[in-house]
Amino acid sequence: MPKKEQTYNRTGTKTSSFGTPGRINHDSTKFYNSKLYKGLNSGKKVNYIENQIHKSYLNRIFCKSSEKMEELPDNSVHLMITSPPYNVSKEYDNDLSLKEYIDLLNRVWKETYRVIVSGGRVCINIANLGRKPYIPLHSYIIEGMQKIGFLMRGEIIWNKASSASPSCAWGSWMSASNPVLRDIHEYILVFSKDTYSRNKQNRQNTIKKEEFLEWTKSVWTFSAVSAKKIGHPAPFPEELPHRLIQLYTFIDDVVLDPFLGSGTTCLTALKNKRNFIGYDISQDYINLAEKRLLDYTNQNRLF
Repeated sequence: MPKKEQTYNRTGTKTSSFGTPGRINHDSTKFYNSKLYKGLNSGKKVNYIENQIHKSYLNRIFCKSSEKMEELPDNSVHLMITSPPYNVSKEYDNDLSLKEYIDLLNRVWKETYRVIVSGGRVCINIANLGRKPYIPLHSYIIEGMQKIGFLMRGEIIWNKASSASPSCAWGSWMSASNPVLRDIHEYILVFSKDTYSRNKQNRQNTIKKEEFLEWTKSVWTFSAVSAKKIGHPAPFPEELPHRLIQLYTFIDDVVLDPFLGSGTTCLTALKNKRNFIGYDISQDYINLAEKRLLDYTNQNRLF
């Protein structure tokens, strides 16, 4: 006789005064109905609309500002990953005031909001700057994104300890007069548009169980990449966009980088069987990115 299938009735957990050891069909209504969440943007019901990007614009890099991305229709991009220029007098930076710099970023984020699909994610890699005073760029970005209407989903701490330079200034040596903290981390700020979930109908995931369990933790540890090796003053390693692409996209989705730099986001999207679109105002960096893409496609005979 066939073996009888066992069924288990387990009562779902819910918000309580002392927390819960596990989360099974968790009911957090009490928590989200509290005064703490009153008046906050908690998303909205949406009709999922996805407009197609013309084939001639897919898997392309554009030499122009991403403040106006006319090539992209509303609700057409599934994921944005970028690390904006830091405005700290590197060769690709303009010498902008803090207000001018944040205003520039907000114009790009507003245009990104237009092109991202409902439920689509936006991931911004940023480091804070300076010590006299310390400039918390991540907090300025969070404030701007929320004003635009994005829902904040969390922040990932990228722990770069294994590749952190030991030669940073420590302020006063072993003295309480002026010890200076040394940042060995950067942030990856995660947002979504309109709602918390993507439309998943007829779409294929590629992330593995072990990866999902590890990469949904809020601290990621992997090394930075050599600027000299890549040929750009501030590249991020492929591991960073790889994890985000696996977490937040399906096969054939569109990944956007509005501050392209050396093209790592686009290259990683290609390797993960996603489409890409990039923008940068530097033709030299676009040439570098296109060379990296061409080298990869030639090695793997994708086309």
